[in-house]
Amino acid sequence: MIRCLAIDDETPALDILEDNIRQVPFLQLAGKCKNAYQAMSILQTETIDLLFLDIEMPGINGLSLLKSLSVRPMVIFITAYRNYAVEGFDLDVLDYLIKPVSFVRFLKAVNKAAEYHQLKQKEGSASLNFPEYFFVHTEYQLTKVFVHEITHIEALRNYVKIYLKGSSRPILSKLSLKAIETKLPAGRWARVHKSFIVLLDKISSIRGDAILIGDTEIPVSRSYREDLFRLIEK
Repeated sequence: MIRCLAIDDETPALDILEDNIRQVPFLQLAGKCKNAYQAMSILQTETIDLLFLDIEMPGINGLSLLKSLSVRPMVIFITAYRNYAVEGFDLDVLDYLIKPVSFVRFLKAVNKAAEYHQLKQKEGSASLNFPEYFFVHTEYQLTKVFVHEITHIEALRNYVKIYLKGSSRPILSKLSLKAIETKLPAGRWARVHKSFIVLLDKISSIRGDAILIGDTEIPVSRSYREDLFRLIEK
């Protein structure tokens, strides 16, 4: 169960958030706050896993509240303003939703939070000697990529395609596979071909000279096969 705190200075927005949260079985609403001061009081006394946080609020805004926290829960910004997106992702927020938010978009964001929460619980505090995300240049902007969302990576001349779970379109970035390897945590990925890297926990099965990740088939070269099985056995 993920304990949530909803923070928004507008009562209708809080009511919608409460209704959405109550429809998701793995979310538990721990409280609703209309300003940062109320939120800080709850955060000091209760365990909160996830904040649904508005940005433009009287007094202390959402960005300032987040920056003031020495220990930060997972955060999903829900705001009417697009211009804080870059600063929000610099603060490691999981998602940035623009009002009005459809329930489908809300559900996509909280599913991402559930996956991240499960990963944190599984690996524990000792696992995070390596960042859980990295940034890549894509079409004149920096795009944040969470490692736990990657299924596989494909080399394409001077570019790489980064395939993400639940996304039909890969991220295209001007990088080599060797450069992308430095951004991935050791022991969680394998080079299986001169053109492919796979995330080990996303492998569905290995059949002959191919790996299946969901419905996607990825070739395994003989030169990488032994290393792949060595990693899997570990």
